[in-house]
Amino acid sequence: MIKVAVLADIHANIPALEAVIEDIEAQRPDEVLVGGDLVGRGPRGTAVVDRIAQLGWKSARGNHEDYMINFRKRRVPEEWHTSKEWAAARWMANELTLDALDYIDQLPFSVTSTLAPHLRVFHASPSANDDGIGTWTPPEKRREHFDNIDESILVCSHTHRPLLERYDDGLIVNIGSVGLPFNNDPRAQYVLFHIEDDDVEVEFRQVAYDRQETVTDYERTGFLEEAGITAQLLCLELEHASPFLVPYIRWAHQNELPPEDDHMQQFLEYFEAYKQNRQQQTS
Repeated sequence: MIKVAVLADIHANIPALEAVIEDIEAQRPDEVLVGGDLVGRGPRGTAVVDRIAQLGWKSARGNHEDYMINFRKRRVPEEWHTSKEWAAARWMANELTLDALDYIDQLPFSVTSTLAPHLRVFHASPSANDDGIGTWTPPEKRREHFDNIDESILVCSHTHRPLLERYDDGLIVNIGSVGLPFNNDPRAQYVLFHIEDDDVEVEFRQVAYDRQETVTDYERTGFLEEAGITAQLLCLELEHASPFLVPYIRWAHQNELPPEDDHMQQFLEYFEAYKQNRQQQTS
């Protein structure tokens, strides 16, 4: 039997990564692969990149790798380098050392297991590294993604929500997130595959860690102070294991409010009412 561990969406959360590394080492897998988004949405991107590089784990390239590279290589609109709205992205991009930047710049779109060549890892999907596969993805679209690869095990992430879909000829597995899960479980999450010929067991693993260490990193590095409301929203995501940043941006634009300004209290009142309404509709 071959054991392959796959993790992704670490998002510059080094305490979560170290907890997962410890758990992976205890499971003694034959191979470890990474699905991208080592960086972004957090304050310690360089530390995460350096750790993955040190371990020699193959990694695919996530959309947040692209964001950081584009910022540093000035492939974004010029106003992004000065505007308050992009302060967090600017901070995270500038935190990366040149070695870390070079490392993420050479990451491939996907990686295939050496020991189980029928297992292939993308960040989001075979179509793009920002086109995630989730329960909301129409079944025919999920099947289309699967049919677009030669391998029988399609592994993805990006949505921060685990998913398993089995077909007669293979499966799609969304492995969730190490650094910022969005499934209401704040533990760091990854997947361990147990593979024997065509028999594949998928083990979703959850690892508890001290999230206060990550909050301390937000404060100690200056990220919480300098990255504005974005850092505050990311702290909420860390605490609640639920998305806040994208809903806030959408809400601000819908209400014609500058998203870079602090409308936190107003947004949270709206968001709480929205969640209660959704719960009533589904109960």
